[in-house]
Amino acid sequence: MKIFNFFYYSVGQAYLNTFRGLSKEVWWLALITLVNRAGTMVIPFLSLYLTTDLNFSLDDVAWIMTAFGFGSLVGSWIGGKLTDVIGYYKVMVISLILSGILFFGLQYLETFNTVCVGIFVLMAVADMFRPAMFVALNAYSKPENKTRSITLIRLAINLGFSAGPAVGGLIITTMSYGALFWIDGFSCMLAGFLLLKVLHPKKSKTLDTEESPNPLSAYTDKSFLIFLLAMVIFGIIFLQLLSTIPYFYKEGVGLNEFEIGLIMAMNGLLIFTFEMPLIKWFENKSYTKIGLMIFGLFLICVSFLFLVINPWLGFIIISMILLTFGEMIVFPFSNSFALDRAKRGLKGQYMALYSIAFSISHIFAHNVGFHLIDRFGFNKTWIIMSVFGILGLGLLVYLKKQMISTKQMI
Repeated sequence: MKIFNFFYYSVGQAYLNTFRGLSKEVWWLALITLVNRAGTMVIPFLSLYLTTDLNFSLDDVAWIMTAFGFGSLVGSWIGGKLTDVIGYYKVMVISLILSGILFFGLQYLETFNTVCVGIFVLMAVADMFRPAMFVALNAYSKPENKTRSITLIRLAINLGFSAGPAVGGLIITTMSYGALFWIDGFSCMLAGFLLLKVLHPKKSKTLDTEESPNPLSAYTDKSFLIFLLAMVIFGIIFLQLLSTIPYFYKEGVGLNEFEIGLIMAMNGLLIFTFEMPLIKWFENKSYTKIGLMIFGLFLICVSFLFLVINPWLGFIIISMILLTFGEMIVFPFSNSFALDRAKRGLKGQYMALYSIAFSISHIFAHNVGFHLIDRFGFNKTWIIMSVFGILGLGLLVYLKKQMISTKQMI
């Protein structure tokens, strides 16, 4: 009992304290994001649905997933433009409710061309939410809490993606893919109506209203464009976690699906346990956001080298730990950097470009990774990824020096 009390009052309270100070609007936005992300259960099963229910070839699926990536890119751009014109609140509501309706209709598309168009339109509408959500997060957060607010949203996204596939698999096995589309659609609309109820501008409180009197275009912000290029590189190597790395675990190491699932689950568990305390700790230090991004990307580069050393389970676990901690550092501080930079100009435009950087990564990451493995094998692919990451490190180091020389906030 004494041990339990010690754990609760010391470790437990210290952990809970890392969440204190965030506005209720941020907590509501996190809940809405959780409902929305948990609701997009069809996404992890999309390739299975296309091959088993619709009998598409792998080549067809590859093109459909390309339409998925381009839809995400276009949606991020449109979302940013609309956010600057009509505001983040309306864009989020439109995106959530309309994407719910589109989920209902997607199940009735059966030909290759109609599915390509349907997936493109669905993702374009769904990902309008992302830049609008970032701008809303900026408005609902005090300047000193922005990075932790972003981290809370990331926790909601990770919890949603963890719960969604498990529930989705249960729905498919007990009911059908059709039921999954209906439930996905209703959950998106539920998130939209929840947003209407709790974050209406007349009810929510804006904590950061800083605006530039002479807003600059993000397309003319050279420092921001260098940062975005570094994020594309980071995205391409990080997203191997979702495709080529699990494939390596099975084909290169010989792990079964259950063992692969345990290692992948470790990623989510580490994020849930350590990300908020880690970010809180870094915020209390004098490190710069760019400096922390450099450190996080360095950890990810090193993580790939542990896959080359030896296909021993211990090295694989070390690699996953390094990659996860790198992810926990790069994502929140890059997002916070983008939000700070957005104050110079049109916030929707800035955050749209930040989202587009990762949409571009999605388009190329999986295709490039599998082609490298097919041509050069696993070990050379991991080395190439590490070297590619070093290029991203070089861009961030150059960006830091440039911003110091011009006395910009880093």
